[in-house]
Amino acid sequence: MQTRLGIIGGSGIYNMDGLEDPKWVSVNSPWGVPSDDILTGRLRGIEMAFLPRHGRGHVYSPTTVPYRANIDALKRLGATDIISVSACGSFREEMAPGDFVIVDQFIDRTFAREKSFFGTGCVAHVSVAHPTCERLSDACETAGRNAGITVHRGGTYLAMEGPQFSSQAESKLYRAWGCDVIGMTNMPEAKLAREAEICYASIAMVTDYDSWHPDHGAVDVSDVIKTLQGNGTKAQDLVSRLPALLGPERVPCPHGCDRALEYAIMTAPAQRDPTLMSKLDAVAGRVL
Repeated sequence: MQTRLGIIGGSGIYNMDGLEDPKWVSVNSPWGVPSDDILTGRLRGIEMAFLPRHGRGHVYSPTTVPYRANIDALKRLGATDIISVSACGSFREEMAPGDFVIVDQFIDRTFAREKSFFGTGCVAHVSVAHPTCERLSDACETAGRNAGITVHRGGTYLAMEGPQFSSQAESKLYRAWGCDVIGMTNMPEAKLAREAEICYASIAMVTDYDSWHPDHGAVDVSDVIKTLQGNGTKAQDLVSRLPALLGPERVPCPHGCDRALEYAIMTAPAQRDPTLMSKLDAVAGRVL
């Protein structure tokens, strides 16, 4: 198998520089229309597919991002690995604006989103005890450090519904829970990537200290935008270094991300809903 890298760009990242033979392609998904066309090409010898999470021009709010269609579309293009790049607030003094955090855990506080490809007619339960891929996270950490970025390896990401930022009471509560960063988009994205048997790593780019910090107070959107611009340049540099670390030849994931559905489907074959089964052709085709 060949490595095909999927990049999901968050706020401030709507394009990917440096691709050979770049082409925006439209992908049809039974789960709806993806956030945008997908930019395909090759980056230093590796096939790449880039999807702007919010759409070019920032069309979708965190709640309305078509997460299922996005993951399904990347799967249909053959993505073996997904790197999520997203803005976040920080609950830790040492995780300062401009720093990157390689997330390894999530607390999902979203409530208005479809979170699974499965349901009535085909029930499945995958493990997200370890929701990100350690192998892929290793590559992101190395690429970031080689690019001169301040990278923090490991962190718990609190996924909030949004679109408003946290109240000060909420910010202090999440900090007390032991969360490290807060954002609005990595859930259900990480869960869906696991259901689709795609390795997933999350790069959280710190833009602010949320509202807990006594010296910073409420989130200043103008300051966030300034930091976003700088983070976007650094993210492009990080991604450009990944092909050399991942290599063109893709071996099975040592952590089993690409075999997450092996024993997950509970519904007996005779009881499976044909309509739902047809929608699962890309996501779960390996086991169905």
